[in-house]
Amino acid sequence: MRLLRLFRILQVILRYRLDSLLLDHVRLGPLQPLVRRTRRLRDGEPPRGRRLRLALETLGPIFVKFGQMLSTRRDLVAPDVADELALLQDRVPPFPSEQVLETLERVYGRPVGEVFARFDPQPVASASVAQVHFAQLPDGREAAVKVLRPGIGAVIDKDIALLDTAAGLLEAVWSDGKRLRPREVVAEFRKHLVDELDLMREAASASQLRRNFDGSPLLSVPEVYWDWCASEVMVMERMHGIPISRVDEIRAAGIDVPALARAGVQIFFTQVFRDGFFHADMHPGNIFVGADGRYIALDFGIVGTLTDTDKDYLARNFLAFFRRDYRRVALAHLEAGWVPADTRIDEFESAIRAVCEPIFDKPLREISFGKLLLRLFQTSRRFNVEIQPQLVLLQKTLLNIEGLGRELDPDLDLWQTAKPYLEEWMHEQIGWRGFVRSLADEAPQWAVQLPRLPRLALQALAPDRDRALVEELRRLNHHQRRQGRWLALVAALLAALLAWQILAG
Repeated sequence: MRLLRLFRILQVILRYRLDSLLLDHVRLGPLQPLVRRTRRLRDGEPPRGRRLRLALETLGPIFVKFGQMLSTRRDLVAPDVADELALLQDRVPPFPSEQVLETLERVYGRPVGEVFARFDPQPVASASVAQVHFAQLPDGREAAVKVLRPGIGAVIDKDIALLDTAAGLLEAVWSDGKRLRPREVVAEFRKHLVDELDLMREAASASQLRRNFDGSPLLSVPEVYWDWCASEVMVMERMHGIPISRVDEIRAAGIDVPALARAGVQIFFTQVFRDGFFHADMHPGNIFVGADGRYIALDFGIVGTLTDTDKDYLARNFLAFFRRDYRRVALAHLEAGWVPADTRIDEFESAIRAVCEPIFDKPLREISFGKLLLRLFQTSRRFNVEIQPQLVLLQKTLLNIEGLGRELDPDLDLWQTAKPYLEEWMHEQIGWRGFVRSLADEAPQWAVQLPRLPRLALQALAPDRDRALVEELRRLNHHQRRQGRWLALVAALLAALLAWQILAG
């Protein structure tokens, strides 16, 4: 089966003339005459980026998803290709209603009519891994039912294996391959895809995000109906709102669009820096706006997490960036070990300044994060910066935020909107409030450990005490043996003296 899939991929490569993307590489110089000849035969064909996008759409949902992620890695692909890949959407035909009902009956062990008061067999949304149907629970609550696509696990395994092989070839052919670590990118992609196959995991992510924003005036997250959830089925509250892409309808509903744009920036930084847990698939199809002006988040199959180290590194970089302290940015990279230890900080600082300085004091409509990321990646290549695969989802989310902000308010000042929030967060982390919060966080552990300190101290001293006793016993034993030898010698002398007296008498 894998050979058949590989043969199909080769067919698509030839159909869309993607061979030129590989043959253009400098290390395949001997084949350049062939490349020039085939190019003459291909005059008038679409640009390479469009051909790649069409090929990925033809190959299916897994390749579409990988293309979406690849569009954020402008260090791996050329700008024109990345721009085209950013247009990829999950336009996947739904699977038959019979398969949906079969899955539901197998999961619940009874007919669908006994599980839901009403179930619409026609899907309202269809994506690469699952599709969504509307339903009504027995108690009357409206619900959205997400059902896993049958057999999708086997498809993912085969396609990821082929992508991993392709990434290995990139590492072998590309001089920057090892630094850019495409195989790790594929591994990261696989991890998130595998996570998407367990809808209980997605339900848990939705529940976590809902809890993080409980009572928030900015973001609404649907409630998960756990009694109806399983690994292949997720049931949640049905949400009503306007798709974020319909800006005219949002304005007509009386919602303050510029305020909505600012709220989007705040939501992003709250998720990343406060929680270290963020919705990583914030394209327009997954974001609605409610009648109360709050964002509505949908589809939690891809979420990102950051460690405290990641959050601290990012916060310091963002804050230094907003303050135009490029030396601090350069030092942060060095301290994190992302650039070689022998890097000249003054040169690295100068390169970062040349990339970032031109975009300040400009509205969002005059800034392209895509071009900014491209120049940053070019700088990273020059200074041998190691790309961090765990931040790929964050880059993808940042590009989504750019797109949403551009749609809502092109005049949004992203820097001034984000800077106060970041400064507040940093004060909470490293100021006196951070110190007090750290003490409060550690207080339960101290309450448990303090009563144990005397016993723990004795236990800690016990090895030394035992060693001292052993040494003392060894010394006494040695002393006793030496005394015994002397006593034996004295006894022998006394016996000899006694014998001599008897013989002499």
